[in-house]
Amino acid sequence: MPSRSTTATSPSQWGHTPLASRDGVVPCSDASGEVIAVGPGTRRFEPGDRVCTAFNPAYQSGRMTRAIRKRGLGNLLDGTLREHAVFAETALVAAPRSLDMVQASTLSCAAVTVWNCLFGLGGRALEAGDWVLTQGTGGVSLFAVQVALAAGANVIATTSTEEKAQRLREMGVQHVLNYKADATWGETAKRLTPDEEGVDHVIEVGGEATMPQSLAAIRTEGVISVVGFLGGAKQERTVSFEAMLPTLAIVRGINVGPVSQFEACNAFIDKHGIKPIVDPTVFEFGEAVDALKYLWDQKNYGKVVIRVN
Repeated sequence: MPSRSTTATSPSQWGHTPLASRDGVVPCSDASGEVIAVGPGTRRFEPGDRVCTAFNPAYQSGRMTRAIRKRGLGNLLDGTLREHAVFAETALVAAPRSLDMVQASTLSCAAVTVWNCLFGLGGRALEAGDWVLTQGTGGVSLFAVQVALAAGANVIATTSTEEKAQRLREMGVQHVLNYKADATWGETAKRLTPDEEGVDHVIEVGGEATMPQSLAAIRTEGVISVVGFLGGAKQERTVSFEAMLPTLAIVRGINVGPVSQFEACNAFIDKHGIKPIVDPTVFEFGEAVDALKYLWDQKNYGKVVIRVN
């Protein structure tokens, strides 16, 4: 397929990825494109179909394994920053009908990650009326806001500027907390919930820097989904066993999700008319390095997209 649009890699992964990698690999994992030819025996797609790439083509359903985890696009397998690519049909999913190519290119990592966070754990799936805490305005956090609100949940979001806070309110977020002005924003978030029980889900993207506040915000037996470590590493240990145990919370590491969840997520997007938040600056293929620097410098609001052709 020709790769129409691809999404720049999260800065949390620059030099800090826990995944296997190799030199010389084609970068980027997220993309949308159009099928231009199919091989013998292909049943799922035909020329002209609009598709998205699976972040980890080997992860179709069920539980992750060490062997599967190694086979991600842009790590060991050539990624999506190229004009044409050949994929197995199981490495692709149908793009949502309601999205254009630029919007669809943002889904492979962030959207599936959010779906896994909120719906991937049996017995703890997000329900209408639940409370969700998100951190910042990166791609994962913004998509979590959209999905949670579409599902009928209440959202508390953190950010650092009034401009971003206003954008979050315009999306429908019920409560926005400035984490620079409020050092104990986790406790504040808990007080905002009914009977001060705490939030049901935390989308944890800060890592060690923000985990203490996530633990302060979570309700008894709530779920903290650990996605990244944008807050950076700390010299001293900031989270203790003694801090975690009283919450009885499930602290869950997330590595995107399987193809089966991607398909469920896309159906939800079409049903609810969700439009991923894309930064207004869309880069061209020859500007890929500029796109990564733009992301690294945190100039973006939403996903950073590179238009390949």
